[in-house]
Amino acid sequence: MEIIINNLENIREAARAFIDAIGDHKVFAFYGSMGAGKTTFVKAICEELGVEDVITSPTFAIINEYSSREGVIYHFDFYRIKKLEEVYDMGYEDYFYSGALCFIEWPELIEEVLPEDAVKVSIRENADGSRTVQL
Repeated sequence: MEIIINNLENIREAARAFIDAIGDHKVFAFYGSMGAGKTTFVKAICEELGVEDVITSPTFAIINEYSSREGVIYHFDFYRIKKLEEVYDMGYEDYFYSGALCFIEWPELIEEVLPEDAVKVSIRENADGSRTVQL
């Protein structure tokens, strides 16, 4: 499936399309270059799921936890991970296999521990400034 985000004004519409497509899947690995819009899109998804907290990038915290009308959402950013042992130490299994929604940025740094059923989502910036989300 492909979702086009033409501009920030229609990002919530794109987030709703994404939510409609996720089915029973719980773990989503967001791939994209720096500045592609991963955090912005995850924020829009969380808002559409009813998160009322301030949604920020978990770059320094590695993980943020939000409450939504769908239950708990975990938002990860593994950009700062230096060794896979850090992921083991944080108890990644408790999150990835909790049944909660997990949105993971920079999953390429932890691919060997991603659940087999994790949905790969790519976000790329197009020449016209729009974004293409593919899952």
